[in-house]
Amino acid sequence: MITVQDLRKVYRLGSREIPALRGVSLHIPRGEIHGVVGPSGAGKSTLVRCLTVVERPTSGSVTVDGKELTALGERELRTARRSIGMVFQNVNLLDNRTAAQNVAHPLELARVPRERRKERVAELLELVGLGDRGAAYPSQLSGGQRQRIGIARALAAEPSVLLCDEPTSALDARTTHSILQLIRDVRDRLGVTVILITHEPAVVKEACDSVSRLHDGRIVQQGPVAEALTAPESELAHDLLPLVTAASDAHAEDVVDITFSGDAKGTELLSQLARRFDVDARIVAATVETHRGRQYGRMRLGFGPGAPMPQILEFLAGNGVAAEVVR
Repeated sequence: MITVQDLRKVYRLGSREIPALRGVSLHIPRGEIHGVVGPSGAGKSTLVRCLTVVERPTSGSVTVDGKELTALGERELRTARRSIGMVFQNVNLLDNRTAAQNVAHPLELARVPRERRKERVAELLELVGLGDRGAAYPSQLSGGQRQRIGIARALAAEPSVLLCDEPTSALDARTTHSILQLIRDVRDRLGVTVILITHEPAVVKEACDSVSRLHDGRIVQQGPVAEALTAPESELAHDLLPLVTAASDAHAEDVVDITFSGDAKGTELLSQLARRFDVDARIVAATVETHRGRQYGRMRLGFGPGAPMPQILEFLAGNGVAAEVVR
């Protein structure tokens, strides 16, 4: 559905070259919600501009639904962009227009007949849960409601792709949850493919099926979110499942981080380790999360003197538990 191949963007400042994207490649199947996460300066904003070819990449290609956008001229590109709906952190609604008129705006630009516009706007307002707020102006709406109108407006032209650039950054936790749930509902009902750009790992964990971690213009990790949650050696796993300290590890001779999922419960493993190897083991830090109805967790375990670590690590691996020796 969406294929990005070796995308590079270099800015020139006088005689200096400043690379912003360094060979980014992505493949996102139809109907998937793919998160791109990374800190400020990682290249996320440049990637958004290059995905829509608002800014031409220095090299590489962007293909959406079989059409290579980077090979199109400006006229063809304007038509092709209609297949991509855009949702931004700053919704930028027109203050002098009602919610319904804001949603209708792209349809007016596309010269959709008035009666069809009216029907489409009513459908979209119902879809985003604001069927009774069409006559309200942006100043009369909450931040979450304005973002819902922004999503409805992005869907007006029936795009196959929804590109969301930091859509929840300005929202509180409760509203963020409702907007992410709406994005998933939109995907499930309309079948759109979603790219969700964010600097918040919690957003990826809650909304996305797969994820790419962008750092210094490069993708340094990529894959299903479920795999990222069980890869203790990766920065993305540490971001998605941050450890909450329970006790000091100062008295432990060996410290190991374990990542478990599903039936491999951490507390059960701890009791099994104690019985099997007659070791003094305790939880130094722990966190447990649920993703798509399945439980995932990380624990930092401290082992007392004399613990047979090679055998313990072999036992953990045999039970499907990823382990990383911290000390």
